[in-house]
Amino acid sequence: MVRGQLRWAVVLVLAAWLAAAIPAVARAQETAETAPEANDARYALAGGCYALRSQSLGRYVVKEGGGYRATAEVVAAAEPFRMQATDLGRYLLYGSGRDFMAGPAPGGGSVGVATEAGPSADWRVDGAAGAFTIDLPSADAALATGPDGRLTLGTEPGVFAFEPTEGCADFPEAEVNASGEPHRGPTPYGEVRGFVDAHMHMMAFEFLGGQAHCGRPWHRYGIEHALVDCLDHYVANGAAAVLENVLSSGTPVGVHDPVGWPTFKDWPHHASLTHEQSYYKWLERAWMGGLRVFVNLMVDNAVLCEVYPYKKNSCNEMETVRLQIKRIRELQDYIDAQEGGPGKGWFRIVDDPFEARRVINDGKLAVVLGIEASKLFDCGVYNDVPECTTEDIDRQLDDFYDLGIRDLELVNKFDNALAGVAGDEGTTGAIVNAANRVETGKFWQMESCPGHVHLNGQTHEHVHDRNQFTLPGVARDSLIGNGLQAFMPAGLLPLYTEGPHCNARGLTALGEHLVRRMIEKRMIIDPDHLSLAARNGVLALAEAAGYPGLVSSHSWSTPDAFPRIYALGGVVTPYAGSSTSFVKAWRETKPMRSERHYFGFGYGADMNGFGAQGGPRNHNGENPVRYPFTSFDGGVSVDRQRSGERVFDINKDGVAHYGLYPDWIEDLRMIAGDEIVDDMARGAEAYLQMWERTEGIGPRGCRGPRGNFRTLGLGRVKLHATARELLERAGQPRDRAGRVWTWCVDGRGNEDSEVTAVFTPRGRVGLVVSDARGHRARRIGPGATASRVSGASTAGVDLVTRPAGRGASLVYGMRDGRVTFVAVAARSVAERPARLRYYLRRAEVR
Repeated sequence: MVRGQLRWAVVLVLAAWLAAAIPAVARAQETAETAPEANDARYALAGGCYALRSQSLGRYVVKEGGGYRATAEVVAAAEPFRMQATDLGRYLLYGSGRDFMAGPAPGGGSVGVATEAGPSADWRVDGAAGAFTIDLPSADAALATGPDGRLTLGTEPGVFAFEPTEGCADFPEAEVNASGEPHRGPTPYGEVRGFVDAHMHMMAFEFLGGQAHCGRPWHRYGIEHALVDCLDHYVANGAAAVLENVLSSGTPVGVHDPVGWPTFKDWPHHASLTHEQSYYKWLERAWMGGLRVFVNLMVDNAVLCEVYPYKKNSCNEMETVRLQIKRIRELQDYIDAQEGGPGKGWFRIVDDPFEARRVINDGKLAVVLGIEASKLFDCGVYNDVPECTTEDIDRQLDDFYDLGIRDLELVNKFDNALAGVAGDEGTTGAIVNAANRVETGKFWQMESCPGHVHLNGQTHEHVHDRNQFTLPGVARDSLIGNGLQAFMPAGLLPLYTEGPHCNARGLTALGEHLVRRMIEKRMIIDPDHLSLAARNGVLALAEAAGYPGLVSSHSWSTPDAFPRIYALGGVVTPYAGSSTSFVKAWRETKPMRSERHYFGFGYGADMNGFGAQGGPRNHNGENPVRYPFTSFDGGVSVDRQRSGERVFDINKDGVAHYGLYPDWIEDLRMIAGDEIVDDMARGAEAYLQMWERTEGIGPRGCRGPRGNFRTLGLGRVKLHATARELLERAGQPRDRAGRVWTWCVDGRGNEDSEVTAVFTPRGRVGLVVSDARGHRARRIGPGATASRVSGASTAGVDLVTRPAGRGASLVYGMRDGRVTFVAVAARSVAERPARLRYYLRRAEVR
């Protein structure tokens, strides 16, 4: 008996200990998740102006005799350093003479002054405020202070402090020329507003062997290193830049000013495809101006890479894709470093729509990763023999998914083992077709397809794979066509039957396998570039599965596919191009939308390699874009963009670089009014809702006309649910404005009825309310006489509550002797009448 009592005593003691310990552990975990890192102070130095103080000597560092010494007694006498971040916790110490603190030459000991940034000036800072250590990774040595105050490198690190000062030089950088605060949502889970670019190639500086593209979107040592021309372009003012010349003038002969920063005389330019157009500060301007979803497709073309004479990277497309994924994550870290630490940057790579929504409502840019390659997953084909297996596809699909890839195109320029390609028209088509012969052993298998007819504009006409993408005055993918023409020998081409033509090669068994696996993994499928037969095969698989994860991202699908994409719940974002052609595409595409799904419009820039951008609109002096203008949401003022000595104006330059997309959207307003900008501002939300449906969230739909309020809610609309749980149970609401979500109600007489959920500040449903007559609480619903709820506890003259169990309360609203709504409220909401009324006002019930 004693032993049993002892056992129970031990149990009770353990229970008491656990009761106390578990909350403490939970609090500790919560603190660990939310508290800033202990060494956040080293990140916060970014961009600041500081004096460096040796803690061992109690003196400030000055520049002296080609080096640095800690001799100053007051901060005002110290050398002011601009702390220019090169990576997280890494800095250039940029001096007042526009020079850099740098490590010594080999064999030296003292720290010196350098006129150029480089590894010897790239310092790592660690520690905490007042007790920092500074080391130089390139020398594997730490900064220290000698007895005479001279700064040296050694094995024993000194301890330093950074103290704010004045007089720092400004580090060279492009301006954003947009002032204000990008919109933040009132909750992490509410509706977003802003633009979506579903097709971009920001990492293309590494494609085609890594030396065909001139410049890069960032460099750890700044814009002076990022925006420079290719080496061959400097020969005789671009006379040796064969690829650039054939793209710009159609012949290998040509010249251009190779200087980028700071003059930018000839580039960036809307029609130059070899020069960098997406420098990160330009992208920042686009985000400030309203961009909220940015789909970056890793891209390469092995054939052009092989024939181009200059290269430093592999020509294997999937190796290049891996490199580009690595680079874009480096860019995210770089932007974080500029903004003060991990996660603080405005550029956020996301893996799912829920994370993307949180990012956007936090006022940042959601970046989605995808792939556009001709030989996806190394699945080439030669003489109809595939170069991959289903096992290869499964392995690489899983690998790249784990790397963050969520969006895929099955083909790009050539047939492969997965599907046939759409093909190009004109000269570009002839050259790419010849390359298809080199790559696959066969020319495109074009055949006449006169039965393929769809509505194009106001007239019925044949639109087929050979000219599906043609836009007035815009040459698509000329980088591939002209590039191959310049570096690949010409060959004989086949004779085809009378057009219109379609590629007979459709979706292969391997392609079907990949599509089914993508559906299983809930990935986004882009049917652009597929042959008509292959695209129809993909759409048929998606329709059979009821799969909404489809985006036609840049006008390489024929318009007959758009109603099918919309009906499934997908999204269409035409190629941006010129503002006039885009307005035409918007007017033709919008009527194809599905009324069942939230509609928004986006664009596909296709910038940084393949796609020429829109030139200046010929407005004849009428209705130009006027600067400064205000962003769509009124929160940001946008002026002409300045990069170094160059000032860009959409009216004169067109979309010379990515930072001019807010100006381009303002130009759309000048042409088509507020309606097109309103549709564009709904683009990010439309994309996220498509992605939610891809993740298995039910589409927007009405609640049933009959239902009973229970302790935990009404049907699938439950109390205490988080936003994601509510989506998974009840499907997408009709509206989700901040903390208030609403669903329509089916049935005659319910045209104006709604079921509404109101979230608490902690993000859980605190109130569910309905004014539909068939929705009842204990057999009482809207329309019933008020006398039926007499005797209940009263929260006001027109409001009555009844206990419902589990701490919840049923709520009845009354007016003119009738019940007008019924609801169920969590205890935290119902226990105070004023709070309950506040929630009901949020739900807009009467």
